[in-house]
Formats: sequence, C-alpha cells, structure tokens
Amino acid sequence: MAKRKKDELIDMLVELAGENRKVLRGVAERIDLEAAPQELVAATRQAIADATDFDERDINRNFDYDYAAYDEVKRNFGRLIQSGELPLAMELSLELMKQASYQVEMSDEGLMTHEVEECLGKVLSALKKCDLPPREVHAWCEEMLRRDRVGFICRQKLTALRDHFGTQRSQ
Repeated sequence: MAKRKKDELIDMLVELAGENRKVLRGVAERIDLEAAPQELVAATRQAIADATDFDERDINRNFDYDYAAYDEVKRNFGRLIQSGELPLAMELSLELMKQASYQVEMSDEGLMTHEVEECLGKVLSALKKCDLPPREVHAWCEEMLRRDRVGFICRQKLTALRDHFGTQRSQ
C-alpha cells in the first residue's frame, strides 16, 4: 500500500465503502469527496431515506434513527449551495420536510426535530441572501409549511422568510 499513490488509495477506499452506505458516509465525512451535482442529489436522496427510516412497529416510541445520515444531508445541502445549486437544495429540502415531519409525527417525542432543523437551516440561511425571484422563494416557503405534518419544524423561520419575500413580491 505504501507504493500506491494517494489518489489510488482514496479511489479504492471509496469503491470498497460503496458497498456499505454507513462506511461511505464515514469516509465522506473525513475526506471531501468531489461529486457532480446529480451524484450529490442522488446521495442526498439516499441519505434522506436513511435518516427518516423507522420501523412502523415502533410508532409512538423514542425509536433509533440515523444521526450520521442527517449529518450527510446537512453536509450535502451545504455543498450544493456552495456550488451554486440552491434550487436543487430547495427541491431536496421539500423531500426532507415531507419525510422527516412524518418521522417526527410517528415518534413519541420527536427527538430528531433538532437534526431536521439543522439540515433545513442551511437552505434557509442561503435563501435569506439569495437572488432568486421573490415569487419563487415565497412559493417554496408555502410548500414547506404545507408539507410539515407536525406544524412546528422551522415554522417561525419559514413564516418570516415567506412574509419577507411576500412583501418583496408585492412591491
């Protein structure tokens, strides 16, 4: 292994980790892997599915959930935003809100709410200073609020952002 180049070792590690999403997540957390936007979208969708997965036999209990998958969603939202793909992050955050708010609703105490809000916080922060059309941001906020099954995930921030862009829209 000492004779191998660093890039070769990373490629081999990523290839081996590809067989186990948890291992791949750990590698991605330690090494900033380059990914095309569509690869990042696919990885984020999978992370959302993993993060929000739960056994329906555990409804109304404090069930385990995948913290690392939520971390990957948050990291990927940041990477998408940094690479100029805010609309993709917005689209994925709609998926996260739908699936995560269902998970929160089905749990006893909604312990994962904090992780969900941290993920969405990345997108909300970017939207505050974006140059997207106000109408688009306003509509996104409305849709996020509509998809929130429990009615409290990032509600204040979404409402304030919606109202801000609603005011801009009417000017």
